[in-house]
Amino acid sequence: MSEQYQALYRKYRPQTFEDVRGREAIVRTLKNQINKQRIGHSYLFCGTRGTGKTTIAKIFAKAVNCEDPQDGSPCGKCPTCLAIEQNANLNVVEMDAASNNGVDDIRNIIDEVSYSPTQGRYRVYIIDEVHMLSTAAFNALLKTLEEPPSYVIFILATTEPNRLPLTILSRCQRYDFGRLSSAVIEGRLKEVCGTENISAEPRALAYIAAAADGSMRDGLSLLDQCAAFNIGEEILTYDRTLEILGAVDTEVFHSLFRRIHEGDAAEAIRILKEILEQGKELTQFTTDFTWYLRNVMLLKASEAIGPSLDVSEESLARMTEDARLSEMSEIMRDIRVLSALTEQIRYAANRRILAEMAMLRLCTAAMDDGADNAQRDAEVSAQEHMAERIRQLEEKLLEDEQKLAKAMTGAVAVSAATGPLAGEPSGAAAAGESAPKTGKPAPTLPAAVPDDVKKIVASWSRILAGLESGYLKATLQKANLSLGEDGQLLIVFDNPIFAASFTDNEDNRKELEGYLAANAGKTVAVEYRYLDNGGEFKENYVDLQDVIKMDIGTEDF
Repeated sequence: MSEQYQALYRKYRPQTFEDVRGREAIVRTLKNQINKQRIGHSYLFCGTRGTGKTTIAKIFAKAVNCEDPQDGSPCGKCPTCLAIEQNANLNVVEMDAASNNGVDDIRNIIDEVSYSPTQGRYRVYIIDEVHMLSTAAFNALLKTLEEPPSYVIFILATTEPNRLPLTILSRCQRYDFGRLSSAVIEGRLKEVCGTENISAEPRALAYIAAAADGSMRDGLSLLDQCAAFNIGEEILTYDRTLEILGAVDTEVFHSLFRRIHEGDAAEAIRILKEILEQGKELTQFTTDFTWYLRNVMLLKASEAIGPSLDVSEESLARMTEDARLSEMSEIMRDIRVLSALTEQIRYAANRRILAEMAMLRLCTAAMDDGADNAQRDAEVSAQEHMAERIRQLEEKLLEDEQKLAKAMTGAVAVSAATGPLAGEPSGAAAAGESAPKTGKPAPTLPAAVPDDVKKIVASWSRILAGLESGYLKATLQKANLSLGEDGQLLIVFDNPIFAASFTDNEDNRKELEGYLAANAGKTVAVEYRYLDNGGEFKENYVDLQDVIKMDIGTEDF
């Protein structure tokens, strides 16, 4: 029975640091750490798919456990290296967080790290797609990640590092795996073709490398696909590669761009029809044509960019010719239309009709300009409508504020006519309480202020900074602090609107009082009041911030 075929990307996966291509800086750093015994306990590998994150993680796991390392690289021959290659070493665990993202999965790891390795020097945990872990799982991992045993190494791999909590990011050495250049991928493809006895035109390999979009794994998979289709043929040609991958030659793009530039709609539709009848994939066609125009745009800006573009000499000559022929505004308009088409056809049933409409727009600049103008008019109209709506809301808010202030003033007048006792709540008690402002001696501070109130007042600025809600911070910054009759913290607002908006919202009160309790270590009684009718704070209440500042300075929690 013949040996089972193994895909090229698996067969040629690097097993040592020397086999890695395009990651010289990362490889050198890791090898130096191994040689100098300065190995970290947590690493974060970030980058798009197929750029070598998991591969280098496994090589690193072998290197730190290798019985006979060679300049920081695993020997690949000792029992430990061979066991890790065959996934038979229990001390190297690879977990896919996309399907094992619960807190129980992380707790299993935490339980395991308490045991020292049975083979080799380190337990290495490689967690792929780590951004998929749940919040609870991250919390469970955090403590162990911060202070793991000396024999444990965590390697976290992700395509979306922005989704990781900052507490995780700050505890890892971060390595960014950018997209590999087409030249690096093409060089690797040539090596593989030489080993596998695959004959291929240089243009074919160059196109496969460009189509891989920076992913070595994708490049090897595409080569595998093309080689399988080409079995029995002498050589893998460029035209055959385009046929296999459903792609279009840049010469076709060059011809189509000329027809568009000349406004020849009939010929542009004919070229599109020919492309589709050849079985080319429409989404791939629009993406490749957009990329072609991107290169033309860059060359229009400066022909000095040409050598840096990953294109053949023939393609570069065509693009340069198109750039000289057209205007920058024309090229950018074409890119906008094609970019919109790419989004439209993704889920559309009538994709061909949409593509033909786009060709007509490209060939008829006036039609496209009219559509752009209509879109701009619609955007301006929407902005004007939004501005008018905001103005109306502002007027309504001002009117409501005036009505509320007037009602509160009337309530205070009624209360004064009936002769309220000093310190009795006014008619606007729903928003808080107010103290009389006339006929009352200056307030005096009680003999003893509770310690928890003292600490809160002394650290008030820090407390405000720690609140999550920006609205609470802005509202409470305008409040004053005093002491209630029963020793509770008294928060006094100078505006009834602020008082009502704060006290009427239970979430606001809960957030503040919960934060105070968490820092003080016990529940703190809080009372809210407001100054009505333009009253002065110090005429009615003792200003604790002045008094406490003198008594205990800047004491914090």
